[in-house]
Amino acid sequence: MSTTQSERLRELLEPLVSSQGLDLEEIVVDTVGRKRVLRVVVDSDTGADLDRIADVSRALSAKLDETDAMGGGAYDLEVGTPGAERLLTEHRHYARATGRLVRFQLSEGGELVARIVKADDDGLDLEVPGVKGRKATARRLAFDDITRARVQVEFNRKDNEKEEEA
Repeated sequence: MSTTQSERLRELLEPLVSSQGLDLEEIVVDTVGRKRVLRVVVDSDTGADLDRIADVSRALSAKLDETDAMGGGAYDLEVGTPGAERLLTEHRHYARATGRLVRFQLSEGGELVARIVKADDDGLDLEVPGVKGRKATARRLAFDDITRARVQVEFNRKDNEKEEEA
């Protein structure tokens, strides 16, 4: 059974990322022109600030330099966090998105935009925004009913304004 370069890199780098208190979310090796780029995406329940990213980047760079995991050619290492409109694929992603507005593609067809109120082992408690002056409604959604979920960017979140006024 052969393993891909990404799988080998994950096995090598995941313990280092974990030792920094972070989760290794994604590893991508791209070729851009003649240059190779290794993109490593990390995150945690409390987020990852620039200092933590710099620390993990130095640790990963040192580990990669002492091995031949990237082969003999030159490459650039980019370490960052998931984007604002991240795709939710793991249970921990849903838990971290508590309070955020998410667009769900449903296995029965159609889509739903709702705010995650709570994530547990079986699914999600959601708040579905009301339309045209109606009140928001509660809904339970099992993980099995979700085919795809992506966090939505909100520029004018109403409950944040209420919190700031208080």
